Amino acid sequence: MEYKSNNNVVYSCKYHTVWCPKYRRKVLTGEVERRLKELIQEVCGEIRAEILEMEIMPDHVHLPIEIDPQFGIHKAVKLIKGRTSHHLRHEFSSLTTRLPTLWTNSYFISTVGGASLAVIKQYIENQKTVQ
Repeated sequence: MEYKSNNNVVYSCKYHTVWCPKYRRKVLTGEVERRLKELIQEVCGEIRAEILEMEIMPDHVHLPIEIDPQFGIHKAVKLIKGRTSHHLRHEFSSLTTRLPTLWTNSYFISTVGGASLAVIKQYIENQKTVQ
């Protein structure tokens, strides 16, 4: 197992997060998908979170991530969803016509421990072929 550290903590905190656009609309395609990936990478870089895998489906996002426990997964997801919503709705007017907000208020989160990270990565990679 590989550990990370900051000034106070040695940790290995990996989470599988999933969230959806409002009304589960299939709006995460084409240029929106490409830009969303860029924005998620930017935010994760700023907060020093490691993206373990990323898959954008038309109606949901899979993001396994490793984050400093002192920063917190809730704060990370809130920041990612907030920043991406702000930028995407500003850049793509189509996201403002049928959606009052880009993302639902909720999200799924699971610690990566019950299944190996390799199994979770394989599941996420196979999502596009299961449609």
